[in-house]
Amino acid sequence: MKKIAVIGVPGGWSSEGLADVVAAKTGNRWLVDLKHVALDLESGRVSDGRVDLHTMDALIIKKAGSAYSPHLLDRLEMLRYVAARGVKVFSDPLRIIRSLDRMSCTVTLAAAGIPMPPTAVTEDADKALAFVEVYGKAVFKPLYSTKARGMEVIERGPDAKDRILEFKAANPVLYVQRLVDHPGKDLGVAFLGGEYLATYARAGAKGAWNTTTRAGGAYEPHTPTPEIIALAQKAQDLFQLDFTCVDVVETPDGAKVFEVSAFGGFRGLHVACGVDAAERYVEYVLARC
Repeated sequence: MKKIAVIGVPGGWSSEGLADVVAAKTGNRWLVDLKHVALDLESGRVSDGRVDLHTMDALIIKKAGSAYSPHLLDRLEMLRYVAARGVKVFSDPLRIIRSLDRMSCTVTLAAAGIPMPPTAVTEDADKALAFVEVYGKAVFKPLYSTKARGMEVIERGPDAKDRILEFKAANPVLYVQRLVDHPGKDLGVAFLGGEYLATYARAGAKGAWNTTTRAGGAYEPHTPTPEIIALAQKAQDLFQLDFTCVDVVETPDGAKVFEVSAFGGFRGLHVACGVDAAERYVEYVLARC
């Protein structure tokens, strides 16, 4: 039997589900929280005291931590060391690092000509204010966040500068994106091994500016157009992740990409599409071990 450990968050729905599938298919269940892992460069040992990651046949990264932060980059570097020693890691830690940072992800997408909502990045509050004046309404986004955590909508007006300075106190780099018109939902277009898997929609709650389930949004099935699948395919090709979801929004100016997810979401696929992403992912990994 292959030895496969899941890197995730104990108690997390997707992490636990993925570990259950691995256990059913291999006979072993290892769910590793990176906050308990130590890297010993002298011995080459990478372990949480229970599981020696460097002895595994493969690792599947579901989550590097419970909340996005720059600290996750350091945790992923430990897994990059494991991968360098010959352990197969899904997705490759270096590829996850490139998509985890919103700035890095955005630059990669923009440089490749992927259509995105109008976006600006600066450390200068006055320049950020100038973009708000142009956009009318803008979403200020932390460089590390999921499900709209820490995001704020700031619109043109007398208190805009004060609100920008307040946001900047916690976020030195100001990532400013125009709040786009959309039909009340956005899409998660999922890929496994670079192949299209399925699409779910996140329908926003009444009065919410974002569609996340944290803000009362709900998952719905969705059949995207071939053009949207092709756009999402082009975006995810830039990162070469083993499993990912591309966040796409349909606007009056055409489909736009928000981001390519570093880890991808299982729950939306399960609820809206009846797709067991954990099952499919483990089968994919076993076929490559």
